[in-house]
Amino acid sequence: MLAIARTLKGNPDVNLADEPTGNFAPLIVATEEQVIQDIHKHDIPVLPVKQNIRFALGLVGRIYVISKGKIVFQGTSQKLKEAYEV
Repeated sequence: MLAIARTLKGNPDVNLADEPTGNFAPLIVATEEQVIQDIHKHDIPVLPVKQNIRFALGLVGRIYVISKGKIVFQGTSQKLKEAYEV
């Protein structure tokens, strides 16, 4: 949360969040998710980098899946849910 606050203080054009939930307790993860959604509502794009696809699907409208350094999927959250091969 401190890293997010420090980033926002600098009035960023985009907020890159690398594993924003780390290994936090579920209550903290829920709070972090709400904070990210609130930031996005204020027209600050948030780019979360996550390995947990379920968490990411709930946060973003557009998803890029990278495997072995290559983009293997790009599209909306809904399209990813339909892309069984990914």
